[in-house]
Amino acid sequence: MAIAALFIAVSAVAQGYPTKPIRFIVPFAPGGGTDLIGRIIAVQMSDTLGQPVVIDNRGGAGSTVGTDLTAKAPADGYTILLGNISLAFNASLYKTLPYNAIRDLAPVTLIAVQPNIVVIHPSVAAKSIDEFVAIARAKPGQLAFASAGTGSGTHLAGEMLKMSLKIDLLHVPYKGTGPALTDLIGSQVQMMVSTFASAMPHVKSGRLRALAKRSPAAPDVPTLIEAGVAGYDYSTWYGVFAPAGTPRAVIEKLNRTLHQTLALDDVKHKFEAQGVDPLAGTPTEFGTYLKTETEKWTKVVRAAGIPQQ
Repeated sequence: MAIAALFIAVSAVAQGYPTKPIRFIVPFAPGGGTDLIGRIIAVQMSDTLGQPVVIDNRGGAGSTVGTDLTAKAPADGYTILLGNISLAFNASLYKTLPYNAIRDLAPVTLIAVQPNIVVIHPSVAAKSIDEFVAIARAKPGQLAFASAGTGSGTHLAGEMLKMSLKIDLLHVPYKGTGPALTDLIGSQVQMMVSTFASAMPHVKSGRLRALAKRSPAAPDVPTLIEAGVAGYDYSTWYGVFAPAGTPRAVIEKLNRTLHQTLALDDVKHKFEAQGVDPLAGTPTEFGTYLKTETEKWTKVVRAAGIPQQ
């Protein structure tokens, strides 16, 4: 009887949810890729749920400020987080974190992945990954790769590429993807692993050359795995979380809502315009994915000798 009563109570919570606005925390400043994805999703979620889903930008410290706010929020479904791959990075990049993403967050669903692309300045006489590797090995430490900053996704992607290809490249960090691409176009650096949406316009204009990608939008450019770089897997991913302890029925309702949202043609078209591929699954699958990603990037951070912040 007690179990039955509990089941009825939980079901009632899910049926009545939501009865007020939902705060959707984006742990980055307005205007960035994560913020844009959040706003696309929030509009459609509001329509489906019948309550406003309000974006709350809480940037700072590589997404840790907004993530901590979510982890410490009431576990009632009225605060959710749009996390990204930085959750997997931060576990090893920071000496101490005020939260444990795997313990303190409840996965709802993975919602999207953004392919990445290896680009070089046209002055580098390489038309393929193999040719680039040959040049890099002939000039150890002389070719530089740009990143959006130490510990950023573009930095770790470059370090992972170095490890996979067994080449020695000089890392040059910038304050964001934009400045990094600007100097790559200007030939101050020679290579970068960039998000597809950021780099592809420069590839199309001829200012940069693409060597490898992970997107069907560039069918003439082989993926790194197709180019012979076994096991290289890096895409920027985005997913929704709630505070740990949020009722399972509420998590499942949010999951269903997001599945419906991602299936809408309008959302698909807006994602496509940003070079983002919608991808959803179950809460359990997303939780397993976060653990796997955290373990993978912890190994990369340690192997690259990146100092903790």
